[in-house]
Amino acid sequence: MVCLLAFGAFSGLQQFEGKGFLWRLVTYPPAILVLPSAWAVWRRHSAYPFLADILITLPFLIDTAGNALDLYDTIAWWDDANHLVNWGLLAGGAGALVQRTRQGFWVTMALVIGFGATTAILWEIAEYLAFIRVSPELDTAYVDTLGDLALGLTGSVLAGLASGLASRRRAHENVSGS
Repeated sequence: MVCLLAFGAFSGLQQFEGKGFLWRLVTYPPAILVLPSAWAVWRRHSAYPFLADILITLPFLIDTAGNALDLYDTIAWWDDANHLVNWGLLAGGAGALVQRTRQGFWVTMALVIGFGATTAILWEIAEYLAFIRVSPELDTAYVDTLGDLALGLTGSVLAGLASGLASRRRAHENVSGS
């Protein structure tokens, strides 16, 4: 992924132009290293959260590959699908972590949705700062941003619901199995 990000940042190819690939190169690798780094420092004596790591890493890989294959500019619905699916994956990764703390349905759901909504907002701010404010897309950015936020929130709600139900099922299994 890092090589693909560097290629996008420095190749000069059309599909990477105006997409903030230098910003992606600087931010994506540290973002996907947060969980492994935190685990190495604080939780290394517990099982590694592979599911959470995969779910958190996938959205960055999907976004990078989508740009490399020029899907954002050639498939009209690609950006919308990414905001829905990628926030479902990202928030699902947070949900996999929250489930390890054995919270109940409502707490798990609230934490996952809160994480997903917050990261969707931060993403849209970063998009604006990285490339929207100086691009021809600025005229349509408001409507697009609102749609992206709604889709990110929807993906987060779905992940929150799935995580909450999984925590409820786990609690029921623990009670039944005791």
